[in-house]
Amino acid sequence: MATPVEYAFADGVARITLVDGERGNPIHSASVAALQDAVNRARADRARVVLLGATGRFFSVGGDLASFGGSDDMAAYIDDLADSLHRVVSELMRLDAVVVSKVQGPAAGAGFPLAFAADVCVASSAASFTLAYTKIGLSPDGGSTLLAHTVGLHTALRLALLNDSLSAEEARAHGLVARVAGPDELDAVAETIVTQLASGPSEAFARTKRLLRGAVEPAPETAMRLEALAIRDSAGSADGREGVAAFVEKRRPAFGASA
Repeated sequence: MATPVEYAFADGVARITLVDGERGNPIHSASVAALQDAVNRARADRARVVLLGATGRFFSVGGDLASFGGSDDMAAYIDDLADSLHRVVSELMRLDAVVVSKVQGPAAGAGFPLAFAADVCVASSAASFTLAYTKIGLSPDGGSTLLAHTVGLHTALRLALLNDSLSAEEARAHGLVARVAGPDELDAVAETIVTQLASGPSEAFARTKRLLRGAVEPAPETAMRLEALAIRDSAGSADGREGVAAFVEKRRPAFGASA
């Protein structure tokens, strides 16, 4: 595969698609760099709407834990990766274009907040959302803490600490998802929304997006830098190393045993 992300632009709509579907569209250095390049192209093309989607069964399985475990310094690797991913999330939030995410399946780990870096999320009834970081001894990143503005503090704590999974309908009930469609109807529903937004008053949309996002979180980059520092510390801890190793080795982690 030449790139894990494909970009296309036509009629004011930039389409950014994760295309490493056979592997579950994992988040790693190459995929984040490709996402950044696609977002840069969308800005250069003056896109009115960005549609963020994915191929395969998963929207994204989240971080590529094999690359984490295979790095010489996991804490440094994850710190760099988190900062790069956070730049992508920041850019999506701050684009003048309205960003629509189309989630066809599970969005886990960093895939969860990536889907909701969008302004409008359309999800298949087969989609689900789970953070899963603490299952492997890590703290959340990717803008996960910003989800608390939408779902509320204690729901965010439940999702982060108990690793509960939200169905598409549950995500809609919490205000995260705008529309839920059957798997065979998802593309059509998403295209209807994209067409509506692309033919609308783009300058008013951009001002509205800035006003509402700024009212809720004027400095998301600060929150995400704190996430990067926390996950770096987690990755350098005994529990973080054990959690990632256990996942790669397909066994149950023994947290605290090597502390």
